[in-house]
Amino acid sequence: MSYETIIGLEIHAELNTKTKIFCNCSTEFGAKPNEHTCPICMGLPGTLPVLNEEVVHLAVKAGKALNCKINKLNKMDRKNYFYPDLPKAYQISQFDLPICGNGSVEIHTKDGVRNIRLNRIHIEEDAGKLVHLDYEPYSLIDYNRVGVPLVEIVTEPDMRSPEEAVEFMKSLRAILQYANISDCRMDQGSMRCDANISLREVGKEEYNTKVEIKNINSFKELQKALEKEEKRQKELYDFGESFRIKQETRRWDAGKGKTVTMRTKEDANDYRYFPDPDIIPIVIKDELIESVQKEMPELPHDRTNRFKEQYNLTDKEIEILVEDKPFADYFEKLVAVGADSKTVSNWMLGDMIRLMRETETEAKNIPVSVEHMNELLNMIKSKAISNTAAKEVFEEMFKTSKEPKAIVEEKGLSQISDTGALEKIVDEVLANNEKSVTDYKAGKVQAIGYLVGQVMKASKGKANPPVVKEIIEGKLK
Repeated sequence: MSYETIIGLEIHAELNTKTKIFCNCSTEFGAKPNEHTCPICMGLPGTLPVLNEEVVHLAVKAGKALNCKINKLNKMDRKNYFYPDLPKAYQISQFDLPICGNGSVEIHTKDGVRNIRLNRIHIEEDAGKLVHLDYEPYSLIDYNRVGVPLVEIVTEPDMRSPEEAVEFMKSLRAILQYANISDCRMDQGSMRCDANISLREVGKEEYNTKVEIKNINSFKELQKALEKEEKRQKELYDFGESFRIKQETRRWDAGKGKTVTMRTKEDANDYRYFPDPDIIPIVIKDELIESVQKEMPELPHDRTNRFKEQYNLTDKEIEILVEDKPFADYFEKLVAVGADSKTVSNWMLGDMIRLMRETETEAKNIPVSVEHMNELLNMIKSKAISNTAAKEVFEEMFKTSKEPKAIVEEKGLSQISDTGALEKIVDEVLANNEKSVTDYKAGKVQAIGYLVGQVMKASKGKANPPVVKEIIEGKLK
């Protein structure tokens, strides 16, 4: 039997504010446990929350960036639920009057471009962090994250595969980063998602029972979790045991490679929402919406279109470059100082991405300055060093941030173009590779590529390949 996968996501993104949503505590990541706390975010009796104006500003900005309708009148509600890491035992969130609604995000799939609808965006406070210690009968709580402002972005169930869900997350992250709404550091928890997934027979309209997978914080794990849950549900349907699929919350156990039951799913009514009596309704004026629209920077879709018009790159190259704003910024800074766009793209999407992945370096922390990278490209262009040597120089630049000329001098990597010096190396290579010489003279012209390679090897990558080829052809003729 054929099944269709139905996926909807609920994404939490921390907003780029310096202070928390209801107090003046810092939102800086990496502080000592419980260092950024006060009586307000700790929920002590007699304290009153005051809404951070910048939170509203950034939420409106998110709404405009994601094609939403801005609800000019909205309010904060209390979501009553036991959070072991939220001292008040309720969360201040939004229920029936969210700040934004009815948006959309465009994604590119193997079947073409699709629009994923957004149901709503609302603002709320984050909870703390539970630290579970191995081999200890207790857990610790870090309250630093309590009260950090979030936007929760809720999609409609419009995605039809784990791949589409990952593509949506990547597109959303890029938009939020470009608009400076959130840094979306998934490794630090500033962007994470809950995924709702169900299956139904192809051709049917009604939805079947869905399962929620909580707190996934990487694209890789999102895809794995959805694929495993998709497989689990399909097997239960195939064996006629669909009754075992319950509306529940599961978690992704990356170590075991499977989803694990946490609790049965509560309905919204179980949260006993009611308007927060300490926070007045939020009224958003047209002036704010207009100012947010005017300050909106270039977003990924617009930058993609501009790259297509401005640079001689493939669609795939543009997609990878634009996906991460600091990466695209680096590319454009290099081109702005005179580097060739295609050459820059080849280096960035080749050796640079490889080293970034190996060292887990983010684009905003690339250790090679634009000036040094441009200097390296000019050295290649002027044939001061070979491409082979340039790769070695670049790796050293990435490790040490040294300038390329200093590395070339230290390692003695200057390219040899002197014909006299090269002829000696060529003579030795020809003498030691009689078969390749014979093959070339017999009409196998590709043999010269091997001979050039041997000269490059003998010269430790310093020889000028075009000059080497010219010398070899002259000697063999």
